[in-house]
Amino acid sequence: MKKTLLILFACICALTACTEQKPTPTRAERIREQLLTCDESSVIVVAHRADWRNFPENSLEAIQSAIEMGVDMLEIDVQRTKDGVLILMHDHNLDRTTTGSGNIADTNWEDIAKLNLKDHQGNVTTYKVPKLEDALLMCKDRIMINLDKADRYFDEVFAMLERTGTTNLIVMKGGQPANEVKEKFGKYLEKVIYMPVVNIDKPESEQAIYDFLNDLKPLAFELCWNNPESEVPAKMEKALKGRSLIWYNTLWDWLCAGHHDDKAVEDLDGTYGYMIDTLGARILQTDRPQLMLDYLRSRKLHE
Repeated sequence: MKKTLLILFACICALTACTEQKPTPTRAERIREQLLTCDESSVIVVAHRADWRNFPENSLEAIQSAIEMGVDMLEIDVQRTKDGVLILMHDHNLDRTTTGSGNIADTNWEDIAKLNLKDHQGNVTTYKVPKLEDALLMCKDRIMINLDKADRYFDEVFAMLERTGTTNLIVMKGGQPANEVKEKFGKYLEKVIYMPVVNIDKPESEQAIYDFLNDLKPLAFELCWNNPESEVPAKMEKALKGRSLIWYNTLWDWLCAGHHDDKAVEDLDGTYGYMIDTLGARILQTDRPQLMLDYLRSRKLHE
């Protein structure tokens, strides 16, 4: 009898082990997997400087708003203070976006922490300049991040990513050729996603893309172009299909040959739709994330 019970117990334990489910992936892990697998079934939305229309750019409040909106990735900018604190700010000085003035590199964190942020119309708010570390912790497990201007002190940034457990959130970009990228970021490329930025109006751009494909095999390319007559975007759609995702910016007309966010307000299909359907875009960086999300959801291209 005891032997029978032991056998039965062992069978139950084995069955339980077999039916144990893996932990549910976090939202950030699901977005990262879309990049890693070159999944073209939906479109990744990147909010430029977070939700700056409703909160000051690069603020924690703008980040939180973008996350709640359902954005997949944030583009945020990194600067370093005089005493070595990494903060979020696009400009190298404090004048445009805060109540302070002067270069960030000449100002200590203690003084910057006392300032208030301004909104995009120049109005003073109650919001404060955030540290990069606080932004990373807010984003952890919830959203991917493209860190802009961080390559200047990436050793320090990477140490912070490791300490906060946010390395898997990060996308780095740059316009250097493949050999320079390997030299500069080589030891990080196994842990951090790197995306080349290529101006496809330049005659050497196609060769640069093929060099990357043959060498680093990037998960995605950010392509910029301003010539509406160019045939290169259509060529790249065919060349990169199934190999790398295509990222386009809809921020300003000169980055996307006129297919920008303000035009999308009047013509969604002729802007966002054109870049998705004709040019194969599966990552779009926007200054109008809510407008883009609504459009994509109407087409079942976003959750």
